[in-house]
Amino acid sequence: MSPFLAAVTLFVLQSPPLAPRIHHDIESPFGVRTDFYYWLRDSEDPRVIEYLEAENRYAEAFFTGNGDIRETLVTEMADRLPSEDASVPWELDGWWYGTRYEAGAEYPVYFRRPGSSDGPESVLFDMNELARDSEYFSLEGLSVSPDGCIVSLCIDTLGDHRGMIVFLDTRTGVFMEDTLDNASSDMAWGADSRTFFFGYLDETRRTAGFLRYTLGSGESPLEVFYEADSTFWPWMYESRSREWIVIGTESTDTSEYYLIGTDDPGADPALVFPREQGVLYSIEFAGDSLYMLTNSDALNFRLLRTMPPKCPEMTEVLFHDPDVLLEDIVGFRNSLVLVDRLEGRQGLRVLAIPGGEWMRVALPDEPASVYPSSNHEYDSESFRFEFSSLVTPWSTVSCGLITGELTFLKTDSVAGYDPSLYETRYLMAPAPDGEMVPISLVYRSDLFEAGGNPLLLYGYGAYGYSNDPMFSSSTLSLLDRGFVYAIAHVRGGQELGRRWYLDGMLLSKKNTFTDFIACAEYLCETGWCDPGRVFGMGESAGGLLIGAVANMRPDLWRGLVAGVPFVDVVTTMMDETIPLTTGEYSEWGNPADRAFFDYMLSYSPYDNVASCDYPAMLVTAGFYDSQVGYWEPAKWVASLRRSGTGNEPLLFITNMGAGHGGSSGRYSWLADIANQYAFLIELAGTDL
Repeated sequence: MSPFLAAVTLFVLQSPPLAPRIHHDIESPFGVRTDFYYWLRDSEDPRVIEYLEAENRYAEAFFTGNGDIRETLVTEMADRLPSEDASVPWELDGWWYGTRYEAGAEYPVYFRRPGSSDGPESVLFDMNELARDSEYFSLEGLSVSPDGCIVSLCIDTLGDHRGMIVFLDTRTGVFMEDTLDNASSDMAWGADSRTFFFGYLDETRRTAGFLRYTLGSGESPLEVFYEADSTFWPWMYESRSREWIVIGTESTDTSEYYLIGTDDPGADPALVFPREQGVLYSIEFAGDSLYMLTNSDALNFRLLRTMPPKCPEMTEVLFHDPDVLLEDIVGFRNSLVLVDRLEGRQGLRVLAIPGGEWMRVALPDEPASVYPSSNHEYDSESFRFEFSSLVTPWSTVSCGLITGELTFLKTDSVAGYDPSLYETRYLMAPAPDGEMVPISLVYRSDLFEAGGNPLLLYGYGAYGYSNDPMFSSSTLSLLDRGFVYAIAHVRGGQELGRRWYLDGMLLSKKNTFTDFIACAEYLCETGWCDPGRVFGMGESAGGLLIGAVANMRPDLWRGLVAGVPFVDVVTTMMDETIPLTTGEYSEWGNPADRAFFDYMLSYSPYDNVASCDYPAMLVTAGFYDSQVGYWEPAKWVASLRRSGTGNEPLLFITNMGAGHGGSSGRYSWLADIANQYAFLIELAGTDL
């Protein structure tokens, strides 16, 4: 045993690891803050690795010493997945592409068929072979050249989103010698199928700009676009018509777009509309026009039309509606599809081009998630989307663009699942300021007893991301043990329109936390759960939510699960070398401003750890996480161990071979879920 391990007084079965306190001062314009665990951010310090591994061993001892059911959970979750599975093929340039899983495989095989979806199959690549020597493997992006002869793949083998792009020659099945490192997943092709565009990362792992590369030339890539403002994050894609390369760049509240014609890939990017502080817009091509969603003079966005590439005066297509949020548009040769949101629920409208009327698509009558997907053909007469609810497994659906008729092409198979056993509710909980906060809830009806069931309440509430209800086969392992599962649609998301987001950011961020607490209290008061068995869960920015409510109402929770949590808010937002920091000033505020500094400091979980009885907690991290550094939860846990009173378990698990998203592979990630669920089930005393 090293001297360091002796110093942290590790007694695996008796006492948790205690990280040494090392004095470190952090200077700011508003005084000096002392951070005794700042040293944990040095990933090359052997003491850090030893501490993280000691925490992992301590967590392992908890599970093995408490009737470990993780293997049982992994088995039952894996058994619900089909051993063999395949996607619905999608069309691109005369080829039909798809993926399939072979029995027991972690990753899919990519294939294509000429001419039709039932043509002869040719395998493009097997991800299992590519991942053979990697503990972690993610295909971050894929792009096919216009002539169909080359497929570019962006690969991440650590989980830090620092990609490597490789090129597959589909004529030979052999990967070419060309490789591009330090790449983002943004990729696009010129019409000549030799000119390739890709994103590159700066030292903070922000996508800084885009380079143009001629395949097989041996020449160095040339810069096409550079985003000098570090608060902006650019991205790039090809238009569905293959006529344009689209470059977008955006901060939380401001955006800008550029165009490059694919038939003239050497041209400079042409500006669509210049950035204007506080104005967001997105663009899409349909027919011969360019359509734009913008919040200019329209809180919930309005829809405009113009003619590319010079984009003269805009024509209003849909005026602003204070009750309807316009979320997304998908364009085709003869149609435009609009995804909107009214009273928390998503909808679809189709506009025939030119000169048609809007047609409302009749979706299944249940709160659900609706995601456009695999719409690659500009001349298509159908629109494809994914549909799911808390009781409806993910389904691939085709919508006729002329008729609006829906065809369910595939619904995920879930072995042993009987939807008639489960019921859902959509509830509204009163917040302290009088707002009504939506809650989506599911439970197994034959196991429900008013006031008697454990509750898992999930929350996120940031970036305007709407946490819509969706099916998860793994959640059945909780529901079948009597849990009620609920999603609190707290402010910071956009479930109730743009104002719902604005009321949960910057100097209104605490609304996110008080909304979550209000939802838990409401479910207790109305008999949806046992008040003594209330659990909360959130990940990433949702982990910030969990850390905040742990400090605000430690008495409310039986246990909390914080996945890769953003909990060291002030220190992170003061450090411009950390990925995401500068791009998120308009989400959290810039701590160089005293008002934001003080407000962040008042809710930052790490800065508000108190000497009190905290509930049981499971905290997770990814060692290669580029979005929330592993040291944030590590520091938080170290502080909780020193300051917290009481005897509830506090577990900290770091995945030493992954990043923000945890383990890769369709089976290996189940072990991460099993850790969380075993923790919850043990505390709830509900194992069957």
